[in-house]
Amino acid sequence: MSAFPTIEISDPSFTPAGVTTITVKSPALRRRVDLTCYRPAQVPVDQPIPLVILLHGVYGSHWAWMQKGGAHVVLERLMADGEIPPMMLAMPSDGLFGDGSGYLRHADADYATWIVEEVPQAVAEAGLCGDTEGRFITGLSMGGYGALRLGALHPERFRAFSGMSSVTEFSNMERFVAASGHEYRLAPQPPLSLAECLVQQREVLRPFRFDCGSEDILVLENRSFHQRLVAEGIPHDYVEHSGRHDWPYWQQHIADQLRFFAAHTSFQPIALGR
Repeated sequence: MSAFPTIEISDPSFTPAGVTTITVKSPALRRRVDLTCYRPAQVPVDQPIPLVILLHGVYGSHWAWMQKGGAHVVLERLMADGEIPPMMLAMPSDGLFGDGSGYLRHADADYATWIVEEVPQAVAEAGLCGDTEGRFITGLSMGGYGALRLGALHPERFRAFSGMSSVTEFSNMERFVAASGHEYRLAPQPPLSLAECLVQQREVLRPFRFDCGSEDILVLENRSFHQRLVAEGIPHDYVEHSGRHDWPYWQQHIADQLRFFAAHTSFQPIALGR
């Protein structure tokens, strides 16, 4: 029996190899929502492989990581080079609230539960065979905020997590969205500050990392976040690279996240060739 009132799954006869698009009626969001998946076509569909959830930033949707970020192209390159094992990418819409939901619990829709619980369920119901013991989450900007926060809050769900060019305080969302914070009508939930959230979860945190471009508009916030974690004695990796808050940066550094996740799974690279 499906976890969703309705679920529509694309026909592989009419989609590019490895690509599946799913639309479900989400109980958490109380409406239909979209999800794009990429599973390497050369890997048998019944073979479990790690599942990486990629969260987009403001203004985007489920197509952004493939059609602007080329995440599947990077994945295939790293696999062919033997740097990572085969992995599946799940790229959900954030739910399309305003310019960005923040992947938070709102009063009328739970965007966090959609990501943490319903996305893996939709992947499973589509027969794509993600592995629950090898599940990871990352994202960019607002998606970095969501990935770091949800990864910290759900150590039982994710083996490791990361963020790129991340919003670190919910108040920073006002730099990007038309709505001010009070218009979000948020439900009661754990801290909105990434630092406070990770400090609260410090005893159960899984491995995590984050990076930021040295010319990024959020680099000062990321440095401050890093310094707070250092002061609290919370193990993590923080790296700055040359770059801005833009797709060229994320196109390049999604590879770093996939390598990091590969280091935290028991799955091994296989000889696929180019």
